[in-house]
Amino acid sequence: MSFKLAVVQMDCVLGDVDANLARADSLVGAAAVQGATVAVLPELATTGYFVGDRLGALAESIPGPTTDALGKIARRHECYVMAGMIEQGKNCYYNSAALLAPDGSLHGTYRKVHLFSAEREAFAPGTEPALFDIDGTRVALTICYDLIFPEYIRRLVLEGAQVILNSTDWITNDWQRGLGWSGNVVSGLVATRALENTVHVAMADRVGVEEGWKSLGHSCIAAPSGGYLAKVDEGEGIAVAALELDHPDWETWRTIATYLDDRRPDLYTPSDSR
Repeated sequence: MSFKLAVVQMDCVLGDVDANLARADSLVGAAAVQGATVAVLPELATTGYFVGDRLGALAESIPGPTTDALGKIARRHECYVMAGMIEQGKNCYYNSAALLAPDGSLHGTYRKVHLFSAEREAFAPGTEPALFDIDGTRVALTICYDLIFPEYIRRLVLEGAQVILNSTDWITNDWQRGLGWSGNVVSGLVATRALENTVHVAMADRVGVEEGWKSLGHSCIAAPSGGYLAKVDEGEGIAVAALELDHPDWETWRTIATYLDDRRPDLYTPSDSR
């Protein structure tokens, strides 16, 4: 099994869905020219992140107008497209990702289960993991903060995920930069999740500045060895890599890196005596 995967690193116009869809169309098109059949866009790529009191006005049902537009992008460029958006739920909102198929249909939806800080004031948490088949490959959709939790990513892998897709908007300010929080750190997180689970992990991050917060970029695709197959550091752009999931090298690697088989779950559950 093999396919070409692209992570799309883009800036967003806060609150302007049409402008963001147009930019996504251009970048997905550039990825398709390089042969990508799966393209991952950042978290809340269609609206921007700090929408404030415009949350309700920008929220949409899934399916809805924005997923219809994303479906047209997917069909035009003959690829799967994963994109972050604000989903209108029943009396609540979700930080969600939609997955569109090359025929333009809605292939799947994921609601972010791990909400960070003030996100809890705006969004309801999702309650279910999201795994889907893409041309014979089992992929899992995740959003940003999910990647911090090794237990969650490990669960996805144990349930059959061969590729972890992550739409994100890692942000920073001067204080955080002074403590070492950086694009290199978040791309290292991707490499670690790939290495410890011996799967491919792809992260599409935002760039630009919104409400005084700078998005870190450093979108990347990591191999089961923890090595990078493709990266884009600063600025808008795309990174494309061929994922050869059944390549003999990865089979050999897993005979050496027997991390999943060597786990000791009996030691990982806190004792009742604590």
